[in-house]
Amino acid sequence: MTGFLAVLRRDLLLARRHGSGGALVLAFFVIAAALFPLGVGPEPGVLARIAGGVVWICGLLAVLLSLDRLFQADHEDGSLEQLALAGPSLWVIVLAKVAAHWLSIGLPLVLLAPLLGLLLQLPLEALPVLTLSMLLGTPSLCLIGGIGAALTVGIRRGGVLLSLLVLPLYVPPLIFGVAAVEAVVTGLGARPHLLLLAAQALAALALAPWATAAALRLALE
Repeated sequence: MTGFLAVLRRDLLLARRHGSGGALVLAFFVIAAALFPLGVGPEPGVLARIAGGVVWICGLLAVLLSLDRLFQADHEDGSLEQLALAGPSLWVIVLAKVAAHWLSIGLPLVLLAPLLGLLLQLPLEALPVLTLSMLLGTPSLCLIGGIGAALTVGIRRGGVLLSLLVLPLYVPPLIFGVAAVEAVVTGLGARPHLLLLAAQALAALALAPWATAAALRLALE
């Protein structure tokens, strides 16, 4: 636990010092969602139907955009190898770095989601479900994305390969996250979809750090 907290504190401090990267990701999230009313028109009924999907897709792409800096900078300056040799188990380091990534990127996306839902004319009763679905889904996106980031660490211009590896695995959280919001909009219950999102998050928490650590070991050898 001490090693986990030390790595978590270190990565949060680095994210604060180099905050321009995170700010660009959040700006992309807001701007991309704000462009949809210009493309599909300002009709409230149309915007309300697509609002959940728009926010989720923009959030997914924002997380994907930020994954290349999860391990790459530490690998380039040798910090990752030093952490692996002198620190706690590699999966603990991975879990701490993914947690710091979610706190600096995923949590702000969750907080911005209801504001974008209002912008897209999402009914007020669906805003809490949108926020909760993002809260349950973004950890899965970060944990799954960590596997792709570890597999492509050290590869020059590995962003395209990272996208190809991760995007198919992002489909289940996207489906159930959007379905939860649409269920509320259509008058149905969102509880089954939220439970499935929570189950996916727990499965990712149990499996992804080990897979990411194994990929990092291959990269460090």
